Amino acid sequence: MTVQDSLLAPDLPFPIFQISQTVRRYLLYDINTVTWLRRIHNILGVFIGSLPQSPQQNVFFGLPLELQPEEATLLVEKGLAFIADDFQTHKQAIRSPPRAMANYKATARKEALATAKAVTKQKQLKTQEVLQRLNVRQGTPDADNTVDNDEPDESIFDTPQETNSKSVSSSVIPYSSTPTTSYPPIPTPSEQSSLPLPEVSAASYALFKHLHAAGYFMSPGLRFGCQFSVYPGDPLRFHSHFLAMGHDWDEEIDILDLIGGGRLGTGVKKGWLIGGAVKNSENHEEHDVTSEDGQSEIGRKPGDFHVRTFCVEWSGM
Repeated sequence: MTVQDSLLAPDLPFPIFQISQTVRRYLLYDINTVTWLRRIHNILGVFIGSLPQSPQQNVFFGLPLELQPEEATLLVEKGLAFIADDFQTHKQAIRSPPRAMANYKATARKEALATAKAVTKQKQLKTQEVLQRLNVRQGTPDADNTVDNDEPDESIFDTPQETNSKSVSSSVIPYSSTPTTSYPPIPTPSEQSSLPLPEVSAASYALFKHLHAAGYFMSPGLRFGCQFSVYPGDPLRFHSHFLAMGHDWDEEIDILDLIGGGRLGTGVKKGWLIGGAVKNSENHEEHDVTSEDGQSEIGRKPGDFHVRTFCVEWSGM
């Protein structure tokens, strides 16, 4: 990690907000955290925030970033993050002291007004430049036809010019701004109120963790009918190489699924990758899947299991 990366690193552990108890979705609102995770830890997620001016468009998305359950589990397992209840956090923030909220609104309005003044001043300067160019092209009037008057003409119909700075500033409408982070004004939740780990399939998480440890980037593979689209580097620079599906070691895979996956992968110039956690040859029990008490071992023994992967390609196309 370079010095620049360490400066951009968020305070650890950072909160991952769970927005629902029934349909569990995990969101990040801080752009610095999102950038740091993508750059250092190969975590992509999916942007789901639409533009305020065009809420119906589906081309350009922004914050918040939705994490896959496997990504959220991996970050919590590494001690980089914890799961926070989004509803309770916002509920406590609404009950925050009115003075803190008023100070935040006053600061935001002051910044918005300063931005509006700067834009207005820039427009006025451009207008003056255009008028000066027009005067130069049309030429100045002859000196003989001009009359020198030291005192300007005054008329009863002239309106006095207002020079009060308050009236000028009041005519400028402040720009409306949308905060890019959920705090301030929402304070960072406490790690003590952390929620349980996301519910993920042991087979898919084992494959995800194995490929992530190998340095791959992974995004949801719904468009290709798989669990993960696997990239050798950042998707902004590389195309995906594999379409990955996680299976249990003893799970029977339909031959039509293998043929269909192989043909699909070859048709889009990718490989159909399947993988799962290998059973122990001595006691025939999967590593890091279930413990003696029947509870999930995800997050308890990182790196204990061994995963094997196989790539299927269709050579008849």
